[in-house]
Amino acid sequence: MALVLPLASAASEPDYPRILGHPWDHSPITVYIDNKTVPPHYSPTYYAQVQKALNYWEEGGNGKLEYTPVFKLVGSEKADIRIKWVEDLQKEQGAPEGVAGVAIPFVTNGRFIRVDIMLGVGNYQWTKWVPYSDSAMLAISKHELGHALGLNHSSDKQDIMYPKNEQIDNTNPVLSKYGSLLLIVAYATLAIIVFLSVYWLLSRKR
Repeated sequence: MALVLPLASAASEPDYPRILGHPWDHSPITVYIDNKTVPPHYSPTYYAQVQKALNYWEEGGNGKLEYTPVFKLVGSEKADIRIKWVEDLQKEQGAPEGVAGVAIPFVTNGRFIRVDIMLGVGNYQWTKWVPYSDSAMLAISKHELGHALGLNHSSDKQDIMYPKNEQIDNTNPVLSKYGSLLLIVAYATLAIIVFLSVYWLLSRKR
C-alpha cells in the first residue's frame, strides 16, 4: 500500500495544531462530491469551488502539512472523503450558530478511514437568507478539507484554518460589521415613527 509522500521538513511546523500528522495511510485520497442530492439554495458554481480547494491543498495549501496530498475524484459514496451540501447546518447537524462547514473524521488505529464533510449554502442575516458567494464557498471548502487532511484550528487570523475566517463569515460585510448598529437605528426609527403617529392622532382630537 503506497504511502502519501512527505514534504521537506522546512515546509511544516512541528508545533502547528493538528488532529493527526499523517492521517491517511494511502495515496491517492479518493473524494466523492455529491452534486446530485443538493438543497434548494445550492448553486452549481459551488462544485468548481470544491475542485479549486482540492487543487489548493495539492499545491501546498497553507504550507503546514507534513505530506503532499494527492486526490482522486470518484463517483462512489465509499470514497475516503465524502462531501455534500446541506441547507441548514444548525438544524440538520446541530452545528453552532455561524458555522459554515463541518468535517467529521472517523479514526481507527491512529488513521482516518473516512471523513464526511458537510458544507452550508448560506445563512440568515436578520430575516433575510443570504447565500454564500463563490469566494466564501472556496474558503469554506479549503478550511474543511484542511481538517480532512489532519489540520486543526489555527490562532493565526491570516491562516485558512483560523476558525472565524473573514472570507467565510462576511457574506454580507455591511451587516456583519454594522449589523448591531443598524438594528439599534432601525428600532430608534420605529420608535420615532410610533411617537409621531401617536402625537399626530392626539393633536387631531384636540
